[in-house]
Amino acid sequence: MRTSRLQLLAAAGVAVASLALTACQDGTGTRDEGASDTQPVASAPSGASSQAPEESASGSGGNGSTANGSGSNGSGGDAAGSGDNGSKGSSAGKGTASGGSDDAPATFNPCNGSNTSVSAAPVPRPVNHMLITVKNTGSKNCDLTYYPVLRFDEMQWVPQPVEESKPQAVVTLAPGESAYAGVLLSAADGSGSGGATGKKLAVGFQGRTPNSDGGPAAIPSLPAAGVYYDSSLTVTYWQYSMDDALTY
Repeated sequence: MRTSRLQLLAAAGVAVASLALTACQDGTGTRDEGASDTQPVASAPSGASSQAPEESASGSGGNGSTANGSGSNGSGGDAAGSGDNGSKGSSAGKGTASGGSDDAPATFNPCNGSNTSVSAAPVPRPVNHMLITVKNTGSKNCDLTYYPVLRFDEMQWVPQPVEESKPQAVVTLAPGESAYAGVLLSAADGSGSGGATGKKLAVGFQGRTPNSDGGPAAIPSLPAAGVYYDSSLTVTYWQYSMDDALTY
């Protein structure tokens, strides 16, 4: 009996110990294993937190690289674009300057009353025409641009040019050379109006640009009886040839 009681007590003790161990595992857990289990969980946020700045820095660096790349490409593209536009603008500007002066020579020296001798004389053919002759009396080349600006006496209007007579390039005279301009004085059929007889003629010269001042005017002699003109009065552009000047 005593042995049986002891056995029963021993069995009960084992059962109690087993229940206690089970209670520890289900409750607070075993101290060593519980600490070991919770440590990775505690370190995981810490590890994730320590990686975040690196990822953020990496991401920021990536954005920075992209931004730099974008900025570099953007500024490079803008610079290239500006350069191209500037070059094109520059090239456009040069072309316009040349065209705006009707291809006047780079070294421009206008012919005018100070370096030429000028004559004006009516011609028998074609009828009602006058020929203006300009001779370079200077020591270097001079340039005749556009057409002569004519004024009889106190005339208040400027005769218009014959556009069909415009030459391909500026007329340049070497010393001793001559150029010409033809003048239609009046309509052959009498259709012109406001007829008058001019006693004095001023021949004006243009500069590099249209209607600009090319220097002193010339005052050629006219016939004693004067020259009759009317509203048909027109003038050609300067020509190298006398025949060309009297064609219009």
